[in-house]
Amino acid sequence: MVAPNTLSNTNSSTDTISIFTDGACTNNGQSNPQGGWGAVLLSASGHRLKIADKLQGEPVTNNRAELTAVIEALSALKKASTVDLTTDSEYVMKGATEWLHGWKRKGWKTASKKPVKNADLWQQLDKLLGVHSVRFHWVRGHDGHPENELADALAVAGADGQSVKEYG
Repeated sequence: MVAPNTLSNTNSSTDTISIFTDGACTNNGQSNPQGGWGAVLLSASGHRLKIADKLQGEPVTNNRAELTAVIEALSALKKASTVDLTTDSEYVMKGATEWLHGWKRKGWKTASKKPVKNADLWQQLDKLLGVHSVRFHWVRGHDGHPENELADALAVAGADGQSVKEYG
């Protein structure tokens, strides 16, 4: 077991933290959905933190689970860090890298002047992106990427009500 602060960045360019996130939601868009999120954080020195939990709040959707995974992973960092964040969510990837700036400029409205869905979570993520230097990467889900598969398993465990916080 390692101390939580070993996942802090000392601002050296070689101390990039790799994060892999995923969300899960059974019955997405139907009655009684159950959501969870999971993340794997890897420090440059090889320390690993696995976190997961049940999605809180309403509505419970897959996109909210995906966003929550990113927010919780970045929130677990103890200092401003350089991060390579890998997700299988095009919604998160495009939202963070393409749409966020325009949403903010338009007062959290879409191009069609409708309120941005999940604006509460996007605003939390926006604050974290102001603290950390994050490069987003997309991978195809369920395609054998080991850390993405682990993040998926953690998200499913979270949806099943398991809370995980493991250092190793």
